[in-house]
Amino acid sequence: MAVKTYDAVVLGAGCGLLIAEAAVDRGLRVALVNKGPPGGTCLNVGCIPSKMLIYPADRIVEIQEAARLGVAAEITNTDFRFIMARMRESVQASRDDIREGLGQMEGLDLYQGEGHFSSEYTVDVNGEELRGERVFIATGSRPLIPPIRGLDGVDYLTNETLLRLDEAPGSMIIIGGGYVAVEYGHFFSAMGTRVTILEMADRLLLAEEPEVSDVLKQELRRRMDVFTGTQAEEVSSHPNGVEVLVRESDTGRTRTFAAEALLLAVGRRSNADLLKPENTGVETDGRGFIKVDEYLESTRKNIFAVGDANGQQMFTHVANREAELAVHNAFEDDRLPMDYGAAPHAVYSHPQIASVGLTETSARERYEVAVGRARYSDVAKGEAMAEGSGFAKAVVEKGSRRILGFHIVGPCAPMLIQEVTNAMASGGHTESIEAALHIHPALSELVERTLGNVV
Repeated sequence: MAVKTYDAVVLGAGCGLLIAEAAVDRGLRVALVNKGPPGGTCLNVGCIPSKMLIYPADRIVEIQEAARLGVAAEITNTDFRFIMARMRESVQASRDDIREGLGQMEGLDLYQGEGHFSSEYTVDVNGEELRGERVFIATGSRPLIPPIRGLDGVDYLTNETLLRLDEAPGSMIIIGGGYVAVEYGHFFSAMGTRVTILEMADRLLLAEEPEVSDVLKQELRRRMDVFTGTQAEEVSSHPNGVEVLVRESDTGRTRTFAAEALLLAVGRRSNADLLKPENTGVETDGRGFIKVDEYLESTRKNIFAVGDANGQQMFTHVANREAELAVHNAFEDDRLPMDYGAAPHAVYSHPQIASVGLTETSARERYEVAVGRARYSDVAKGEAMAEGSGFAKAVVEKGSRRILGFHIVGPCAPMLIQEVTNAMASGGHTESIEAALHIHPALSELVERTLGNVV
């Protein structure tokens, strides 16, 4: 069979859609290879469906907490089936829009199937050979399934399969303590499920500031059971579902937990292995992610990797920026490096969390730092909300007063972080925020107050 030659071959239709569209706009002939529905992890099993579910959970918890404001409220019904159906309908509508757009894109050939490299710069898809002058790997990731004894003999959920549920389980064990674990712990608890989180590390969300993790654990424990330093060693069937045997890291003692449902949320693994990248000279790192340089180029010239495929920072907004830069670097002479220093992220647990830049520990390894903190209750709006546990923390370079990191746990954290992110992207000195006029009373004063407390 003859090899079809393209100016660009794009593997994956998540952030890969941006690459394909940009290449077509340049007048290039493009092949887009995609295994599942279009939209990638974010649309189909990640950001979009999860936030469609978490938003009603936020409203439920706010109603439950309204008593602290002197408001007596009661939730009379939670329609889990409706919430799940609303999420699926939204995702399906977006998929349909993407498919329609792809069908109207001249210069683009869509190949539906799982591709893999058969030789240099050549991808095999359903027996067809596609050769690209430039290749873009945007194949994403999949749930990491841990090597726990007995796991192959029980039913379990992942962040992907739970989206098929039509009924909320009465109880659930979540193995893991990262973003997926705490976000879906929040969701299912709000839906009425008795949730138990089992995390092997000594705290939740290891990438966050320890103080942030402490507040999160404290607040989650108001609504569910949270155990850290707890290693899951074996799972087995139970008359009402599953049973998990764990070992406590500090004492070495074992204990068991039982629940109707088990959710595995221990992280993501790269899909790079499915591509057989060794057939085209592309190297992967120890975790299986595609190795890239600062320009997003792999170890093979003119083959680029973006998004979860390279494992740098596994967030959609980062992947989209990488996609833009990869296209530029592939077709322009003035290559632009990817800067992760001002890349923010958020965790939609309850309380919400948002961070940008370095933690205090990481910053002290490279800089002389000063730190500032402020509680939500230190500003008028936070006091009005009766927000007692939330706070913000700034990590600043001494002398220059350049913001190295900023961390928030509490209401509207993902929105509040944006002011800091914008400042860091354009120089990042505290004066650029402190000189701005902040509305009073508003939660944005928390950022100003935190920087004002830097010592």
